[in-house]
Amino acid sequence: MDGYAEYDNFSRLDIRVGEIKSVEVFSEAKKPAYKLYIFFGDEIGIKKSSAQIRNYSVDELVGRKVIAVVNFKPKQVANFVSEVLVLGAITDEGVKLLGVDDPGGVKPGCRIG
Repeated sequence: MDGYAEYDNFSRLDIRVGEIKSVEVFSEAKKPAYKLYIFFGDEIGIKKSSAQIRNYSVDELVGRKVIAVVNFKPKQVANFVSEVLVLGAITDEGVKLLGVDDPGGVKPGCRIG
């Protein structure tokens, strides 16, 4: 392995813009987390995600546009099935969510490429 990923590896990921519609505290998770319900447009609809982003408040998250991988195999987290992986940068202050620079002009479901 030379440390490089092939473009084909990246192109197999379905990465999309989603809009967080609702958030619940995920009290059953081992680490502090939220249950996110994210809308990815009419084609995909609403998908669920478990996210360790408790450095954000619920009010900061609802309505926020996020970037997520929507074609990973669903993962069981405690009593919840996480269907998508929300992307963020890992910092000393916690995860900083990736977003779009024009959230009003980008619709849920737009592909990232």
